Amino acid sequence: TAQVNSIHKKFADSLKKAKTRQSLNKAYSTHKKEHEKLLKSHLAEEMRQIKKIKAKLD
Repeated sequence: TAQVNSIHKKFADSLKKAKTRQSLNKAYSTHKKEHEKLLKSHLAEEMRQIKKIKAKLD
């Protein structure tokens, strides 16, 4: 998706600019947090859909 592409582009740019191990680790950490946030919101959205369908079945 566009959001994932954006996250990866920022990560790739950060890696190119990184001059130290610490900056590499920070770039990865930031990248990982962005992915986790996106995944969490995606899974929450899917759970809402499931609950909506279950409610209709009852």
